[in-house]
Amino acid sequence: MVTAMIDLSPYRIAPRTDVDLSTHDPDGRDGFDGSKKDGRKALPELNARLANLQRHLWGESGRSLLVVLQAMDTGGKDGTIRHVFRGVNPQGVHVRGFREPTHRELARDYLWRAHLQVPGHGAITIFNRSHYEDVLVVRIHNLVPEERWSKRYDHINDWERMLSDEGTTIVKLFLNISKDEQKERLQARLDEPDKNWKFSRGDLDDRALWDDFQSAYEDVLSKTSSYYAPWFVVPANRKWYRNLVVSSILIETLEGMDPQYPEPEEGLEDIVIT
Repeated sequence: MVTAMIDLSPYRIAPRTDVDLSTHDPDGRDGFDGSKKDGRKALPELNARLANLQRHLWGESGRSLLVVLQAMDTGGKDGTIRHVFRGVNPQGVHVRGFREPTHRELARDYLWRAHLQVPGHGAITIFNRSHYEDVLVVRIHNLVPEERWSKRYDHINDWERMLSDEGTTIVKLFLNISKDEQKERLQARLDEPDKNWKFSRGDLDDRALWDDFQSAYEDVLSKTSSYYAPWFVVPANRKWYRNLVVSSILIETLEGMDPQYPEPEEGLEDIVIT
């Protein structure tokens, strides 16, 4: 099995670890000896395993899985979702995006809109960006004073602990790309007409703040990775390897949950359909 070929431990952030992203190679392939061809060939098998585990989770319908995806612009969140969840029953998988808050959302606490979107029993929900924007974008662009956003790490830890206690397993993935790789992906959005719609001048404003965002992400990873809601730093310059690692993390997580179909009604063996 491919998951047995990949050592995921270098990517998992242990609780109370001071994270330095410069030590995490976006081109890294730690623990995998195969080629790009091997990795791409393995992905359909992983898709099938993930789909089977999702069916068991849906059938059990007593617990849920929340997957948090964060990345710099062009980090590959959409592509990750598209490739990793290919073939998984969409009835039990939901993607929730978090853009600029609406007036209705701003009138409430910052976790309100996230709490509305957490998965119900049996479901997998993917946050494409998340509640962590409230200690990232809010911090970088000075949208609220430090006195407020600096308290939010503890709020988030407590909130995620509550979700975990209530039956939601949480996995958080930071897709780690390099500044040079982002440059190439942004340029591709300009050079390819079919990708022009993806480009925004605001992307360049955030790119100019690259070091500030890296520092903010380091604080997020250091302060909010826990045994009940761990962060993984996923090397994401190579899209095929990113998909392989994310698939492996999710399969390992669901296999650890070990969801089971409920026991069937008694006497079914005596029923004959006429």
